[in-house]
Amino acid sequence: MPVEAIASVAGTSTMEITLSKQELLRELTATQGVVERKTTIPILSNYLFEAAGDKLSLTATDLDLSLRTSCTAKVKKEGSCTIPARKLHDYVKLLPDADITIKLLENHWVSIRCGRSNTKMVGMAKSNFPSLPVFPTTGVVKIPTQILLSMIAKTGFAIASEESRYTLNGALMVLKPESITMVATDGHRLAHIERSGEKFEGVSGEMKTLVPKKAMDELKSLLDSTDADTIEFAKDDSTLFFRIGGRLLTSRQLTGQFPNYEAVLPKDVSKSIALQGTELMAAISRVAQFADERSRAVRIKLEKGELKLSASSTETGESEDSLEVDYNGDPLAIGFNAQYLLDFLKATGGTDVKLELKDAQSAGQLRPAEGEDYKYRYIVMPMRI
Repeated sequence: MPVEAIASVAGTSTMEITLSKQELLRELTATQGVVERKTTIPILSNYLFEAAGDKLSLTATDLDLSLRTSCTAKVKKEGSCTIPARKLHDYVKLLPDADITIKLLENHWVSIRCGRSNTKMVGMAKSNFPSLPVFPTTGVVKIPTQILLSMIAKTGFAIASEESRYTLNGALMVLKPESITMVATDGHRLAHIERSGEKFEGVSGEMKTLVPKKAMDELKSLLDSTDADTIEFAKDDSTLFFRIGGRLLTSRQLTGQFPNYEAVLPKDVSKSIALQGTELMAAISRVAQFADERSRAVRIKLEKGELKLSASSTETGESEDSLEVDYNGDPLAIGFNAQYLLDFLKATGGTDVKLELKDAQSAGQLRPAEGEDYKYRYIVMPMRI
C-alpha cells in the first residue's frame, strides 16, 4: 500500500505553505477583535487556516461574529488546520521580517519556521470549527466606505451597553434608493445621521437593519484600514454580510423592534444658541471634573449674552465656567450628563455647533452649525439638577 494511501486511511491531512511575515501579521492583527478571549468553547480561540491555489484563507469567529480574510502564499501542499489565535499573533509579531513556513504535523500540531526560529504549536481538529454562512449571490448593496465610516463614528458611541436593553445593543441602518440613515440610542440620548443624494442600486422602498455593537466596532476598524471606495453589504434571514476589500465580516442579526425614534426627535425648539465646539468642549471638560461621579451632571444656565456651565459635588467641590453667546431670550437652566455632551463634541471634531432647547423638562438637541452633506442631530434627555 503506497504511503499516501496509508496517510488517508489514518485520516491525517497535510498542509505546507510559505508566506511573508508582514502579510501574515497584517491579517492576524485585523482578526484579533473577533477572536473570543474568554470562551467555554476551545475551538473559538483558534484560527481556521485553509491553503489552496496561491493563498491562505484565515477565519476567526465567536459564533456571533466572524471574519474571513486571506493573504498570498506559496502553497506547497494544500490543506487546512487550526492554530491558537492569540498565541500565534503574539509569536509572529516577535519574528524577524522574513518568510515563514507553516506545516501541519500529526495530531493537529503545527510547525512554524522563520529564519533560525522553529516552533511547534498545539492545534485542534479542523472538524470542530463551526461552519460559516456563505455570502449571498443576490440583494447585494454597495455602500461608499467613507460615508459608512463617518456614520459609525457619529452614532456608535450612543449604543446601549447594558445587555438587558437587547434591541438597543446595536444601531439601526436604514437604506433607501437615494439615502442612508443610521440611528443609535441607549434610552438617555439618541444620535441620528442621514445622508441623501446617494444612489443605492438594488434597494427598493426601505431596507432596515439592526447592526450589533460588536459588528459596528469591527466594521469601523476594517473600514479604517481599507483603500476600497465602496463595500458590499448583504443579508439573509439570520446573518449580515459586509465585504470590505478581500475581507468578509459576518454578524448574527439582532432581532426585535428598534424604538420609534422619530417620535423623540424634537419638533419645536424655541431657543437656538450657536457655540464654538472646541471652547464648549474645554469648558464642559473643566467643569465636569467637579460633577457628581455617578450622575456626571452639569448645569447649563442660559442668560442674556452668556451661557454658564457649573457642577458641584460634596466630595470634590464646585466649578463654574461661562461662554459668551448671542442670546437675549428668557433665562433657562437645564442639566445634562457631561459625558453625553462630550461624546457628541468629540464626534464632530470641535466644529461649531448649535444647542437647541425648548424648556428645562424637554430634551436638548445638538447639531453641527453648518455642513449639509449629512443631516446630523443628537438628542439628550435632561437631568434633574
